[in-house]
Amino acid sequence: MTGEAFLYDAVRTPWGRGRVDGALRGVKPVSLVAGLVDELRKRNPTLDVDRLGDLVLGAASPVRDQAGDLARAAALVAGLPDTVCGAVVSRLGASGLDAVAVAAARVRAGWDDLLLAGGVESMSRVPAGTDAGPLASDPATNHRTGFVPAGVAADLLATLTGLTRADLDAYALRSRRLAADAWADGRFARSVVAVHDHGLLVLDHDERVGPVGAGALVEQSRLDAAAGHLAGLPAAFAQAGEQAGFDAVATRAYHWLERVDHAHTAGSSAGPADGAALVLVGGARAGEELGLTPRARVVDVVPAGSDPTLALGGAAAATRALLARAGLGVDDVDLFETDESYAAVALAYQKDLAIPDEKLNANGGALALGHPLGATGARLVVTAVDELERRGARRAIVSVSAGAGMGVATLLERV
Repeated sequence: MTGEAFLYDAVRTPWGRGRVDGALRGVKPVSLVAGLVDELRKRNPTLDVDRLGDLVLGAASPVRDQAGDLARAAALVAGLPDTVCGAVVSRLGASGLDAVAVAAARVRAGWDDLLLAGGVESMSRVPAGTDAGPLASDPATNHRTGFVPAGVAADLLATLTGLTRADLDAYALRSRRLAADAWADGRFARSVVAVHDHGLLVLDHDERVGPVGAGALVEQSRLDAAAGHLAGLPAAFAQAGEQAGFDAVATRAYHWLERVDHAHTAGSSAGPADGAALVLVGGARAGEELGLTPRARVVDVVPAGSDPTLALGGAAAATRALLARAGLGVDDVDLFETDESYAAVALAYQKDLAIPDEKLNANGGALALGHPLGATGARLVVTAVDELERRGARRAIVSVSAGAGMGVATLLERV
């Protein structure tokens, strides 16, 4: 018999810049996760950690500092009982959302009462591509699967959907404005947990957004300056597409295109980031016995595959399947949180599903905050739960397009 899977709490670290001079460069991934475990225990004093069955973490590149079952290591470092296991799942950029889905499925199946789930990625320590997987690194696999790098795939997506450079820049500016306004308005205050190291504050805000004065929304002068900066940036992926031959792969798959328009820049592509996010997932009985108050429930999860050359259309495919299975339309959903790895990914998703502006990424997204691959999906869950409560709304769909044409969509309902 299946039961309900509830989200009892949801937290995340601030996102640091994922480069050698980023604020979180000196903080190990295991420490980022362990800090969130500590915070969840403080925030939920009635939580009996002996009831926890597992810690499930998403990590896009489970190598180096993120290798060797990082989840089990984090559970032990955080002082959880030896009985709490750990598991790492990887579905590229959808890893964190997939980890939450795995935990919810186990609760719904009755196999577990209570779990921790989320994602982590320290891209300053483990840059994208460090794992050198076959999709990106093996020429024979490249050829057989029609692989193109993510940036070229984003430009292909923009070309196919008729999105211009101006469209992409405008969306990138929107994301930055909304994220800065959300910080100024205190919308992230409940869930963002400052990172400390040996008792010293390391970071208490999303580093790419910067500290924002309370109550001061983004000034028009700052927006104008940002718009001018975006307009002056060069195309980021033209060389990879034109000189490395990936444009030819793309136009062979989409033979009616004369060429790929390289419209994305560094400003309309999410920057690498460091961070972690974690949720407490459990069944109704565990919550009642421990005095925990559910914030939302996980209604359904759908993974979906799509064209691997286009690569970044999986979220739309998964969301359409999820809506169909739930018997819902876009009008029945109050919020959509989707990844912004590139501006075209979010814009094409919005266009495909006809999502109104006010329902999509209402507090900005990865274009403003950065994109720690394995953690982004879990961060979207945290943001969706907070925003459902703030609005007094009912339903949210969280989705991520992962590389190689994969996507995951999750339906949440506020309790």
